[in-house]
Amino acid sequence: MSKREQIWMHQMARAEDTELIDSFEEFYRSYYRNEIGELAQRYPSEGKSLYVDWQDLYRFDPDMADDFRNKPQQLREYAEEALRLYDLPVDVSLGQAHVRLYGLPDPTDIREIRADHRGMLIAVQGIVRKATDVRPKITTAAFECQRCGTLTRIPQEGGEFQEPHECQGCERQGPFHINYDQSEFIDAQKLRIQESPEGLRGGETPQNIDVNIEDDITGEVTPGDHVRATGVLKLEQQGNDREKSAMFDVYMEGLSIEIEDEEFEEMDITEADKKEIVELSNEPEIYEKIEGAIAPSIYGYEVEKRAMAFQLFAGVTKHLPDESRTRGDIHVLLIGDPGTGKSQLLQYIDNIAPRSVFTSGKGASSAGLTAAAVRDDFGEGQQWTLEAGALVLADRGIAAVDELDKMRSEDQSAMHQALEQQSISISKAGINATLKSRCALLGAANPTYGRFDQYEPIGEQIDLEPPLISRFDLIFTVTDQPDESRDAELAEHILQTNYAGELNTHRTETTTSNYTREEVESVTDEVAPTIEPGLLRKYVAYAKRNCYPTMTEDAKAAIQDFYVNLRSQGAGDDAPVPVTARKLEALVRLAEASARVRLSDTVDEADARRAIDIAEYCLKDIGMDPETGELDADVVETGTSKSQRDRIKSIKSLISQIEEEYDEGAPVDVVIERAEEEAMDASKAEHEIDKLKQKGEVYEPQTDHLRTT
Repeated sequence: MSKREQIWMHQMARAEDTELIDSFEEFYRSYYRNEIGELAQRYPSEGKSLYVDWQDLYRFDPDMADDFRNKPQQLREYAEEALRLYDLPVDVSLGQAHVRLYGLPDPTDIREIRADHRGMLIAVQGIVRKATDVRPKITTAAFECQRCGTLTRIPQEGGEFQEPHECQGCERQGPFHINYDQSEFIDAQKLRIQESPEGLRGGETPQNIDVNIEDDITGEVTPGDHVRATGVLKLEQQGNDREKSAMFDVYMEGLSIEIEDEEFEEMDITEADKKEIVELSNEPEIYEKIEGAIAPSIYGYEVEKRAMAFQLFAGVTKHLPDESRTRGDIHVLLIGDPGTGKSQLLQYIDNIAPRSVFTSGKGASSAGLTAAAVRDDFGEGQQWTLEAGALVLADRGIAAVDELDKMRSEDQSAMHQALEQQSISISKAGINATLKSRCALLGAANPTYGRFDQYEPIGEQIDLEPPLISRFDLIFTVTDQPDESRDAELAEHILQTNYAGELNTHRTETTTSNYTREEVESVTDEVAPTIEPGLLRKYVAYAKRNCYPTMTEDAKAAIQDFYVNLRSQGAGDDAPVPVTARKLEALVRLAEASARVRLSDTVDEADARRAIDIAEYCLKDIGMDPETGELDADVVETGTSKSQRDRIKSIKSLISQIEEEYDEGAPVDVVIERAEEEAMDASKAEHEIDKLKQKGEVYEPQTDHLRTT
């Protein structure tokens, strides 16, 4: 190519550049006149960015918008140059202002990112899993020669720090030192964004991508936030300086980060889906249908399934004028015998909940459930970063925790704040942070001795701390008692479910299968869910996104009457407290969830009755003292019923009296003998003595003799 041709090409390129800059100026005048005026007033202390919606750019010039997606770095330079040249009404220079594009249609799934996306502008959605601290990053380094004092400025681009080869003044190779006052710095932060749980199905491992952000958008997000990041996809070679690899890692240079507060952003609900959902909600047997859609392969448990359905829909979260917050999420605990299908129910709820995280108590630690301060190479060099745990990842969804009783007590105590305040505080390695965990907990646990004993108080049968048990709105005992008629129905149901599976597998896997589609469908229809799981997920998401019911006077009166009548049973001097105010809030949440099932804007008396029926079922199941047959809130709240407390007081006073009669302390057999005289069962007296010894309230100065501490 001749010199004349080169000059001509250069002139053409400059003309094209000028044309693009003029186009951006015209775009700003048409769409962003007010925003630029506001930016000029805020610049630079309160904001340095002009946020441009890609849809606006597309309406102005579709070709320019597409070019911005395909050549983002080049077009961004033109856009920022046009912003610098823009005629402002005030005497302000927007020399360091940024143009940040957002609102790209059809975000790219993190797992769908490929080599073809390199250098393109893409948007990804997910949860911030890790975030480094905001740190200064040098953009232009001013090197001062130690010999002659000449300043050499070198732009710092890419990952590696660039130093001058020689001084521009004395032409010697240093030594140099960085003059920080003359250098230019910018705030920088690194985020790790992981795929949202609602986008994953079938046991997929969530994938993640690192996003580098700079300047005024740093420090805005914390781990656990659901975000949409728009940026340029870059490649980074694996390996080190000595051994380079042919494989590359991908990361993003972030242009904009939007925090998504709306629930279930990724759920794509079409107009046809909406129509089907509204039609379903108007059906008279909608509650039975939803029960039938939850784990149809598991026989029975109608009340438990209805409670889980209400947990999916949840109550309404209230924000009061004094800025306090009342949770709307419903926590449910299943305690029961092995082989009753608890884990299967949890897995099914995890499958159909629009946003959910499943974990097992045996394989979960407090850090894995809540949050962890981790020291690793994420960011530049070894540093502490905050990593979100399962309860944070389940924010605005359901956390299903199996084998809850197998967790260590210190791991269980980490869940207290997450259940009631719905936030998680972490203070480790100099990091003090509070993360959001606005999730409902569905837990499953086995009794302490493997099988449930209906004659023992529940507090003694489960290895969970009473403060944790009391935070559950509903607790169900799932027992496995032999019953001829029920066992026959259960056997028939299980055999029919397996037969349906056999037929379906035989027809799909065997080429010579002689079963027709009609035969298979006639059998599978009997065990098929009443509502397709995909539609049920959309139903739940639609209800939670659009439905915020309020209480009617009839509903308030029904709940109030039920609560006051229950409390009146504990009005006597020696009567146990039958129920606490916590149950009142649980009733409100259940009634609201019942209204959401119908997509109703009001909670009516029928919703309150449904909530009362479930609460009553639970209270009779677990809130009753097996000795007296009376409702006692302390069975759950403290793990010790009133009758137990009275018995413990009697035993302690007996030991105190008897130890004064004997020099060696109160003989155990005498204590038990006196207890029997007071109409106390000998085995129960022995049990209480053992418990008092464990707690250190009595001790044995010598074998079979007791003293109080």
